[in-house]
Amino acid sequence: MNKVLMFSTTSANAGIDLSSPVMRVLDSHWYVLGTEVSSFENEFAEYNGVRHCVSVANGTDALELGLRSLDIKAGDSVIVTANAGFYSSTAIHLIGAKPVYVDINPATHTLSVDALKEALEINVPKAIIVTHLYGQLAEIEDIIDLASKYGVPVVEDCAQSHGAMRNGKRTGSFGTIGCFSFYPTKNLGALGDGGAVITNDTAIAEKLRQYRQYGWSSKYCVDLPGGRNSRLDEMQAAILREKLTHLERQNTERRDIARKYNKAFEKFPLICPISLDDDYVAHLYVVQVSKRDEFRSFLNEQGIMTDTHYPIPDHLQKAYVCEQKIGSLPLTEAACDKVVSLPCFPGMAGEDVERVISVVTLYFKSIGE
Repeated sequence: MNKVLMFSTTSANAGIDLSSPVMRVLDSHWYVLGTEVSSFENEFAEYNGVRHCVSVANGTDALELGLRSLDIKAGDSVIVTANAGFYSSTAIHLIGAKPVYVDINPATHTLSVDALKEALEINVPKAIIVTHLYGQLAEIEDIIDLASKYGVPVVEDCAQSHGAMRNGKRTGSFGTIGCFSFYPTKNLGALGDGGAVITNDTAIAEKLRQYRQYGWSSKYCVDLPGGRNSRLDEMQAAILREKLTHLERQNTERRDIARKYNKAFEKFPLICPISLDDDYVAHLYVVQVSKRDEFRSFLNEQGIMTDTHYPIPDHLQKAYVCEQKIGSLPLTEAACDKVVSLPCFPGMAGEDVERVISVVTLYFKSIGE
């Protein structure tokens, strides 16, 4: 029995010319911060409708250096959700800042506007990170309206939402900065690590360019503390330029799979994604189900791979002491106990989609639902 994988790079990259971009770089004999990087930055900025894109080595660097560009320092507080895999939390801790976790909207799994309002009334942070989790845009307009009343910059974590849009604006263009990862499984994925920060603020973009190269103001002149070597290489930039031209098509493919799942699962006791419109790019197709371990075991026995994004909320991770304990984020904790990701990726065979549907159907029949 062939397994249905959670993600297949072979399928996702099928039909995309990856050889020509690689040969273009090899023939140029220029491998770091060359024309491929500058061209990709210009093209990605244009795609997202912003003035600047600054590429970096990975998505975590994008978040950390993005926060540094907003002058976040050790001891500063940053509001963030606790259900998104600790990536934003990692960036906050790298600076020495303090994450302040706020509960989620259980329908979207993203930052709750009401919970944010309550948190801002207690303590005004130096920044707010909004993660567009699973490819679903958060209530970003309301969040920015609320943040602006307190003068707090909004950082969009777009690592899972490349191309998502609402009312003609794309993810990452709403807030002060938008941070992206180009890890191979992302909607826009490289053949290795990569990241970027987009912004309309020229001063922030200039800071980011300094931070990604040791904090230099000019060669060997270190003016900014906290800089590092964090550069997207020419090979990955060239690959991303090619794959950017396929992003809209692949997002449509992901949504089409999600639509089939939603329609097939509507009669079952599953909580499915609430939006199948342009504000959702189906990076992950995530449901909430009771008896998650039983559900996953059944699917695994039938050759359907699943995953859990994410099982442990950030405030309960052991690596860092957190003032917020079990019970402090009830909606986040409840979701983390129930979320399951089903296979959903571009190039996924139609028969595999139908097989996922049939096995999920079989599971609920087996338990009498």
